[in-house]
Amino acid sequence: MLNTAVIGAGPYGFSVAAHFRRRGISFRIFGRPMDSWLNHMPKGMMLKSDGFASNIYDPAGEFTLQKFCRERGIDYSDVGLPVRLDTFIAYGQAFRERMLPELEDKQVIQIERAPGGFRLQLDSGETFTAGRVVLAIGITHFEYVPGELTNLTAEFLSHSFHHPNPDAFRGRNVTVIGGGSSAIDLATLLHESGADVQLIARQPQLKFHSVPTGKPRSAYQRIRHPKSGLGPGMRSRFFSDFPMLFHYLPEGLRVELVETTLGPSAGWFVKDKMSRVPCLLGYAPQRAEVQDGEVRLHLRATDGSERDIVTGHVIAATGYKVDLGRLKFLTPDIRSQIKTVKGSPQLSSSFESSVPGIYFVGLAAANSFGPVMRFAFGAGFAARRVTEALAKAFFSESRTSVQVSSAATAGK
Repeated sequence: MLNTAVIGAGPYGFSVAAHFRRRGISFRIFGRPMDSWLNHMPKGMMLKSDGFASNIYDPAGEFTLQKFCRERGIDYSDVGLPVRLDTFIAYGQAFRERMLPELEDKQVIQIERAPGGFRLQLDSGETFTAGRVVLAIGITHFEYVPGELTNLTAEFLSHSFHHPNPDAFRGRNVTVIGGGSSAIDLATLLHESGADVQLIARQPQLKFHSVPTGKPRSAYQRIRHPKSGLGPGMRSRFFSDFPMLFHYLPEGLRVELVETTLGPSAGWFVKDKMSRVPCLLGYAPQRAEVQDGEVRLHLRATDGSERDIVTGHVIAATGYKVDLGRLKFLTPDIRSQIKTVKGSPQLSSSFESSVPGIYFVGLAAANSFGPVMRFAFGAGFAARRVTEALAKAFFSESRTSVQVSSAATAGK
């Protein structure tokens, strides 16, 4: 029987599988390489994360983003120089080729219980059994659309997840809902592509990361606002560097911190571009209806006032919310036995769910290990923790098997 199946071929899946390979844990990994980044992020965007925080993690740190850029002659800096989307995608594909040539570009369409583990079915028709499954599915399946908009049909409403090509809206009237990075990035790229775009956000003011000065920082500044994989500051340093400590906080506090920390904001490098996009701030949609082939949005301001706008299409760039009920490839009996809090799985210190043998890393692990799980920077910690747990289990199972075999031989 295969020891472990890894589902997902992004930074978390790659990092976990690379660690498995080094420790000799038998595995198969499935998924379209860098799919969310390649097919669901708008072309032309740049990552919010600094260069040093945008690695995919092999155990020895042999193939960092910095090394990739140096090999390809691409400009790189640990901080202060945004990482382009196409650079990160190319890096991920190169990581796959160098570290994980065994990746199978196939989709797992069903996971069910089986004696000793789980039976997986692929879209190719193949079925096989694995003792454990690591789900590194990222944001896939978890697009969030406000209930006030869900009565609209796909002709008039979509999620930002489905728009990798802003040029498709050239010349069209479109409204982006949201005030975070995905909304701001998409709105600016739509504007540059020639769309008639406006952005609506409930926040009274859009937020952007601070512009790096490049100046040396004093000792006090380095202590008071330390650098971290999630940005400067003591809180960010705690979340980025101590996910294990975060795990031992009371559950209610963990969930609250995940919901309220690192709220909607965009990279400093899009602030000037965003100044050229029409915005309606401090308003939230209350309902929407189609009239004469267009969408009429009814909005309410924070002061209670209301207004309507008319648009050709609405894009909900409203982020992602984990909801295990959406993972239809898990059979109902597995889904029903995974304990959750607000839709996210409750995980052990080794990322294992309440169903033994089912592990979650990435976004689905945020309520258990903190906001860092929403970023590529968290993949290194997740890969190490899961690998250590499975290596211990593998060693224990192998020793037990040897003991049983020796006892059987001695009894002959």
